[in-house]
Order: sequence, then C-alpha cells, then structure tokens
Amino acid sequence: MMGPWRSTCLAGARVTPTRNGFRSGALGQVHGRLTSTPVTELRRPMSSLPGLKSLLRVSDEVAHAIASNKPVVALESTIYTHGALGADLHLEGIVRENGGVPAICGIYKGVPTVGLTWDREIQQMIREGAQKVSRRDLAMLIGMALGGGPRLHGGTTIAGTMILARLAGIRVFGTGGLGGVHRGGESSMDISADLTELGKTRVAVVSSGCKGFLDIPRTLEYLETQGVVVSTFRQNRPDPIDFPAFWAQSSGVRSPSVVQDPRQAAAAIFAQEQLGLEAGLLFANPVPTEYAIPSDQMAGIIDRAVREATAEGHTGSRNTPAVLKKITEYTDGLATKANIKLVQDNVRMATLVAVELSKFLEK
Repeated sequence: MMGPWRSTCLAGARVTPTRNGFRSGALGQVHGRLTSTPVTELRRPMSSLPGLKSLLRVSDEVAHAIASNKPVVALESTIYTHGALGADLHLEGIVRENGGVPAICGIYKGVPTVGLTWDREIQQMIREGAQKVSRRDLAMLIGMALGGGPRLHGGTTIAGTMILARLAGIRVFGTGGLGGVHRGGESSMDISADLTELGKTRVAVVSSGCKGFLDIPRTLEYLETQGVVVSTFRQNRPDPIDFPAFWAQSSGVRSPSVVQDPRQAAAAIFAQEQLGLEAGLLFANPVPTEYAIPSDQMAGIIDRAVREATAEGHTGSRNTPAVLKKITEYTDGLATKANIKLVQDNVRMATLVAVELSKFLEK
C-alpha cells in the first residue's frame, strides 16, 4: 500500500493510451489531435493556481509514472527556448540512465503541458518562437488560447516549471542555477520570482545555487524569510560547507544546512510534505570539480559584465541574458562549458533524489 504521498497522484485519470501520448484537460479541445483523457482531480488540493489542474495536459508516460510511483524529474523548457547552451543537452537521457522518467514542462500552443519531448514539441517551440513564462504570465498566455486567440508557445522559468510540476504531482526538479536578488536589489527591488515561488510551492529544486553574478548573501536571506529549506550536498568535502556560486563550488557564504547524499535529501522532502508545509526546498549541488571556475577568477569578469549590462540599460528580465552573454565572451566559452556540465550533473542528482524518494513512498 502507498503512504500519504500517493495522495497527489493523478486520481481519476484512466491510465490508458491516447492517440498522441497526452492526456489533457479543457484546453485539449483547441488542438484537435491533442484532445485526450481529461485530468480530473488531484486528491490533495494544490497550493499554486489550483484551478489550473483542469487545464493541464500530461503525457501518458509521465501520468503512468506518477500513478505507479516511478521516480519523475521535472525539467524546465526555458533552458531550450531562451538558453544559450546549444542544442539537445541530453537531459532526458540523463534522467532515464539514472532510473527516472523525465517531464519537460512548458506551454505548447497555449496549453500548459508536462511531458514535452526535445525531438518533437521543444524543437517546434524553438523554430516557431516561445515567450518566457513565469507565474505572472501563465494566465495571459493560456487565456489567449481559451478565448480563441493566438495559441502561443511558452518556455517556463524555474517558477513556472515549479507550478506545473506541483500540479502534476511531481516533487523533484533539476535545473541549472536559481534566480535571486540582483546586485543593488535593495534599491531596484530586482528579485527573481523563483524565490517567492519557492516560498509557496512545495517542489524540491536541485541547482548549483543561484547565478554567480547575483547577490548571494541577500538571496539566502530572502529564502530564509520565505521559509525555504536550503541545503548543500557535501560531496565528500570537509567542513565548513559553503553555498555554491554556480560556476564556482564555493561562494564564501556558509550553507544554511548540509545533506550527505540523495537519500537524506529525499528524507527532507518526505518530511516537508508530512508536516504539511507548502514551501519548496532548494538543494545546492556544486559544479563538478573538473569544470569549476574559482570565485576569485570569476570576480573581475562578473563585475565587468554586470557593470556593462547595467550601463547598456539591460534591466529586469533582460538583465540576466545580457550578463550571461558577456560572461561567456569574457571567459572564452569556459563559463558555458561549466554551465552545461553543472546542469547535467544537477539533473543526475535530482534523479537520484527522486529514486530515493520513491522508496519512501513505498513504505
């Protein structure tokens, strides 16, 4: 018998094949061939946008995996639609190689979808163009399709992906680097929606901390205020364990807590849900040693990139892509190589956590 964690699986959805491999809610009607079995009720009410579950479309593979307690790992779509890391990152393959089922989340033709694939929907989204979608953008993009307007694609950010994952019943999400408090954020109020989403949506995010050019101490303070569990994987390193800085293994800021291995991380996720706490969890996984770029080496490059991006007027959502582009240029591509490797390793670690979590669910 399954424990109480089983309560968030897709109840009422018949696990039967559909013509296109997706089961969909109300929005399925706007796509003809995409119409399939409705996703009805989630047994436990969801904290984030509960009405969206009636619109959510979930692939048959992901729905089967959730219903049968297989390890499922959510993946974001902005890494493809708005990233600068090249073509297929083999993230789906990494999840499968480590015993999990991948679930790329995004907005496909106006429909919130969990279980997109790189070789079909994602490539189409890249060719046709996609908007960047966070929490604030979901209603407008989906509403246009519902109202008979344009059926646009949307690459979901960490915040947007967390919402779709939570609604589908997925508990673990692997990604690259979290957004955070930007430098000067105490004046500009430029704070990523990723942080507030972690404060209200119970999904465990595995990342290499936040982007290295952000204000890391203030980011951690903000997460503490939001009640977010923040812990860093030890990876056989001696104390003290610092929170990572994306490209660098250490930010110089002590990690609020430390987890020894994927099982301990899974136990924290299990406990969080048993306690009924709705905040998310952030597990920081430092970039692999062989691809890490020391903080002192990156400091001057980051300062220059941030200064130039600000001088050029790149603010808000345009700031991060501009800074990353300059950092890639000033490191002769080393930062991009490190970025690719850390994303891949985070997805691997997220899958190991999901595998351990499924064992807790069987008890």
